[in-house]
Amino acid sequence: MFSRIFENRKVKTDTTVTVSKLNESLQLLEKKEKTLQKKMDTELVKAREFIRAKNKRAAMHCLKKKKLYEQQIELVGNYQLRIHDQLILIESASVTTQTVDALRNGAAKLKEVQKKSDINSVDKTLDEINEQTENLRLVQDALSAPIGSLADFDEDELEMELEELDALGLEDDKILSPVTTAPTAPVSSVPEKSQPIQPTPQKDSTEVDELTTLQAQMAL
Repeated sequence: MFSRIFENRKVKTDTTVTVSKLNESLQLLEKKEKTLQKKMDTELVKAREFIRAKNKRAAMHCLKKKKLYEQQIELVGNYQLRIHDQLILIESASVTTQTVDALRNGAAKLKEVQKKSDINSVDKTLDEINEQTENLRLVQDALSAPIGSLADFDEDELEMELEELDALGLEDDKILSPVTTAPTAPVSSVPEKSQPIQPTPQKDSTEVDELTTLQAQMAL
């Protein structure tokens, strides 16, 4: 890992030095181009002066020199284009290198994370969680279990007693429920004066006494 970091720093330094040298060359070529342009302009001015002076030979000589300067300017321009092209390629290569290095580091980190969280490790963690959950449930069940005198009671016996109390309650409800009123006999169409007077039935005194006594016992 350290060797890779050192290598990356070295490549970055070399790239910086190369870019710096190319920029210096580009600046020199730009200065050269300006100088040639001035010389070319000067020869053009001389050629015009010689033409006005009717000195054709001197004018032709100035034009030839001007043509040479033009060729040099064109050559310098081509050099500048080459340097610009190199700068663009170096910049693109630098970006590509940084991207590849970032992807490489990401892949290494992902591989490291996967080693820490492989399927066996996950299964082991889940087993530990289930074991702890089961232990907690056992502790809760132990704490909720009856102890002391409550533990001595028979659950089946208590259930039977509860059913007996429920049955007695139903019987008491039947005894204390009001007597259903007997349906009223249909009224005869015979006039009231002609109907015979029915004697009022009397309740058995023994039955009334038993009912009164039972109600008093239930009140207690």
